[in-house]
Amino acid sequence: MARLVLDLKKSIEENASDYYEKAKKIKRKISGAEEALQKSIKKLMELEEKREKSEEKEEKLSKAKERKKEWYEKFRWFISSDDFLVIGGRDAASNEIIIKKHAEKNDLVLHTDMAGSPFFVVKADNKEIPKTTIKEAADATCTFSRAWKLGLQTTDVFYVAPEQVSRKAKSGEYLTKGAFMIYGKTNYMENKANLAIGLAKDNAVMSGPLEAVKKHCEKYVILKQGDEKASSMAKKISHKLGGNLDLDEIIRALPAGNFKLQ
Repeated sequence: MARLVLDLKKSIEENASDYYEKAKKIKRKISGAEEALQKSIKKLMELEEKREKSEEKEEKLSKAKERKKEWYEKFRWFISSDDFLVIGGRDAASNEIIIKKHAEKNDLVLHTDMAGSPFFVVKADNKEIPKTTIKEAADATCTFSRAWKLGLQTTDVFYVAPEQVSRKAKSGEYLTKGAFMIYGKTNYMENKANLAIGLAKDNAVMSGPLEAVKKHCEKYVILKQGDEKASSMAKKISHKLGGNLDLDEIIRALPAGNFKLQ
């Protein structure tokens, strides 16, 4: 039960006025306390949201690092829009490995007339390889050749059967590491510089022709030849694809040269 303490030296009106002023002060204090409480609650919610986002990013990064990579990820690779695996060399050594160990009967081997070009192999997997996949492989061969760095939009790309590719040089000639002789008819294919990069199954970074990346990646970006270095572009790509991706893996998925986002 509340008690009122009156000052007998004051009139009823004066006592009432005193209590009214006290009530106003208490109300102001309560209002200030409630405002401070609401601010504290808002701040705590923001901190909790940041913590949850940070944990989610750390979990994604951890999963990306722990993810068991497929055998073909040591090479350049993409899955075509027709679901064929396409692999390509990164250098002379991997060019040689691809041709010697992974080019099998019924596969197709792609190369350019330009020096320093990667070999690409379309894995047939006992199926007939459609023209759409050959076109995408031709685009990749162009994109990951020196054409990208030189700012060229196209170059001469041909495809042959694996048995037409040989380490046996012509009389009087010598083949360097990663170089091969092509015997028999070559089939030239229309092509263009065509590059997108995205996250495929299990957050694997996949780069290749837009048609293939669009088919297999929910998130992706389209790249053009530009003036931005790979290290800087990798950060932008990581941000566009959700952040906290392995920048080295992104850089490894890019051709030599500079870039810009479409």
